[in-house]
Amino acid sequence: MSLFNIFNVSGSAMSAQSQRLNVVSSNLANAESTTSADGKTYRAKQVEFKAIPMNNATATAVRVDRVVEDTSPLKMVFDPKNPAADENGNVAMPNVNVVEEMVNMISASRSYQNNVETMNTAKTMLLKTLTLGQ
Repeated sequence: MSLFNIFNVSGSAMSAQSQRLNVVSSNLANAESTTSADGKTYRAKQVEFKAIPMNNATATAVRVDRVVEDTSPLKMVFDPKNPAADENGNVAMPNVNVVEEMVNMISASRSYQNNVETMNTAKTMLLKTLTLGQ
């Protein structure tokens, strides 16, 4: 694999992890809200990645294929004083698991950091290669 392909692969991975971090942030921001912008109860979202072959067969990039809603059931919380409560006093809360989202955030930020390190290493190798001829 060419050193230049490393920049393309790592760059695509950094972009995908950045989108993943945005989705996780949105999930965490809405973890305790009773309604979303469309007036319905917020549902957690997850990012699905897709591998994309590059020009040659040795390199594969990654991109976000789609963002899907989590289909797990909403959390029902008993709060009869809440205006969004149903006739039994239950309020539908988002299906966001804060602990899982924090783990997801740490994983995404570490993946992003690893790709930054990969790009920096490739850059250093290219610079050292240029100095060999001096």
